[in-house]
Amino acid sequence: MPTTTGRPPRRIGSHVFLLLAALYFVVPLWWLVVGSTKSNSGLFVGSGGALWFNDEFALGDNLRQLFSYSGGIYWTWLRNSFVYAFSGGIGSTVLAVLAGYALAKYRFRGRNLYFSMLLGSVMVPLTALTIPTFVLLSKLGMINTMWAVILPSLLSPIGVYLVRVYAVDAIPDEMLDAGRVDGAGELRLFFRVALPLLRPAVVTVLLLTTVATWNNFFLPLAVLRDPQLLPVTVGINQWQALSNAGAGGEQVWNLVVTGALVSIVPLVAAFVGLQRYWQGGLSLGAIK
Repeated sequence: MPTTTGRPPRRIGSHVFLLLAALYFVVPLWWLVVGSTKSNSGLFVGSGGALWFNDEFALGDNLRQLFSYSGGIYWTWLRNSFVYAFSGGIGSTVLAVLAGYALAKYRFRGRNLYFSMLLGSVMVPLTALTIPTFVLLSKLGMINTMWAVILPSLLSPIGVYLVRVYAVDAIPDEMLDAGRVDGAGELRLFFRVALPLLRPAVVTVLLLTTVATWNNFFLPLAVLRDPQLLPVTVGINQWQALSNAGAGGEQVWNLVVTGALVSIVPLVAAFVGLQRYWQGGLSLGAIK
């Protein structure tokens, strides 16, 4: 309620909470940016502290070492992550859109049962499926191949759920019925009528599945052995294990921090570049 002066009351508590939440998410990212500018020794005994820059700015040297260390294997890991994320994100989005649209707009026997099973699968953690997936892929002879990461990444129950929920309200049944009366086939209705209306949902699922595949760690760790096939997440973990070995291993903490920073740049660029599609979807919903 407005105060006697006509001004809305200040919600200090909510502002403080939002500020603390923002700091909670921003501080680790800031530490990553700052840490990538420090040398290997500067990460531990630097002059600027943990959250500020040292007198020595070593970002250029760290990047050169990162892309040349061990024969430039970081480039290979980065390429593998792009292959896994691109194929898994595109493939799972296509399957999710087709399945979600069918569950939302077609009536067939067992539809509610299938949707209930889908909701149940959303609650199952991915780590619980790693061992059964490993056994299945082992019987198919796909262990230590790219297909061992790509094929499981094509399934996204949460993506199907999101598309189904969005399609129920975004695509009026009357519009589809009018198209059928005019003689349009189901494929034409899907590509010309339904798919443009599903654009915000498609972009959302694409980003979620791409990020999930890019950040996937446990599955590649379990099914891949060849260092040339590892994604950047598992590769950086190997460097961290090497550094943790103490005197028996080489200290490459600066490469671990710098490699982690470089690995998040494509994800940030994807979110910034695709956010306008979300804004368009929100405006469409407001008009409706």
